[in-house]
Amino acid sequence: MSERFESRRGKLLHSMRKLGVDALLVSGESNVSWLTGFTGDSTWLVLGPRICVLVSDGRYEIQLSEECPGLEVLIRKPEVKLHDALAKVVNGAGLSKLAFESHLLTFAAVEEIRSALPDVELCPAVGQVEELRAIKDVEEIAEIRAAVDVAIRGFYAVRAVLTPELTELNIAHELEQTMRRLGAEGTSFDSIVAADDRAALAHYRPGRMPIGDCSILLIDWGANTAGRYKSDLTRVLLFGKPTNKLVKVYETVRDAQQRAIAAIKPGVTCGEIDSVARGHIKDQGYGRRFSHSLGHGIGLDIHEAPRLAPNSQTVLRPGMVVTVEPGVYLADWGGVRIEDDVLVTRDGSEVLSARLPSDLESMLVD
Repeated sequence: MSERFESRRGKLLHSMRKLGVDALLVSGESNVSWLTGFTGDSTWLVLGPRICVLVSDGRYEIQLSEECPGLEVLIRKPEVKLHDALAKVVNGAGLSKLAFESHLLTFAAVEEIRSALPDVELCPAVGQVEELRAIKDVEEIAEIRAAVDVAIRGFYAVRAVLTPELTELNIAHELEQTMRRLGAEGTSFDSIVAADDRAALAHYRPGRMPIGDCSILLIDWGANTAGRYKSDLTRVLLFGKPTNKLVKVYETVRDAQQRAIAAIKPGVTCGEIDSVARGHIKDQGYGRRFSHSLGHGIGLDIHEAPRLAPNSQTVLRPGMVVTVEPGVYLADWGGVRIEDDVLVTRDGSEVLSARLPSDLESMLVD
């Protein structure tokens, strides 16, 4: 296992050459974890050709020895601030030029580091680790598959016990408990359960009113595995006979999603995939009602590189795992979003959640 993390650090060192620095301060929790295997927080990694040191505190001394054997660790005392401990490491190694994750550190944190290291040049760097994380290895893909599997089984179990008396919040809690019983560490994010007009709110928080005789029930959920990898799915359950309007909106969204998935393959830009779905929704008259990007990468974080967004020039590569989730949202009526997790393969793509159907007939609830 340690060789796996050593290989990742080697790739990062190679990509860092263009920065022209002595080392990179890795502060993002998921980035530190991906490079070292450490699963705690409040810990920084200083990585360069001549240095590899984790800076942490006494809470994690034993954990670091177990999860990161062989790595040098500086455990700071309670009275020593993290930036001061960092200064000890940097000055001790004679570093004069240090890059930092400017998209993750606050301005205040950078100023503290600058104060502790007045003679060291600080250079902002964005996405150095995230760019590498976008390409999943075999073990990571297996973790995401497991997260998808648990999420699907949880959805089926909860769908089977739906009653009008349940509230959106009841359903969200039941879904989380079910996935935990099935082996998940928890949810990837706070589940979205939205009935009828509430489904028009893309990031709605479940309420306490019973779902009653709703026509639309949008559920956006995901499972988090023991390895901290995540899944992200959305389905819309339909109760009673759907109206012509609901059928049109649903089929518009599903067709847009299927077209986008069919277009996914190595060498295509993320913006091109987004435009496939967005163009179809626009052609059906709902262009202004698709208000977010088409999708995003998933892995240790629920939102990570790459983004399937308008004008994105990021090129899809084998090993990337993305969500594809077009939606149409109509105020005072409701919304439809359909989301699947998709792996970019050498010659196309694989829908990791393919065994959970999304056709309209399968979404009808008796």
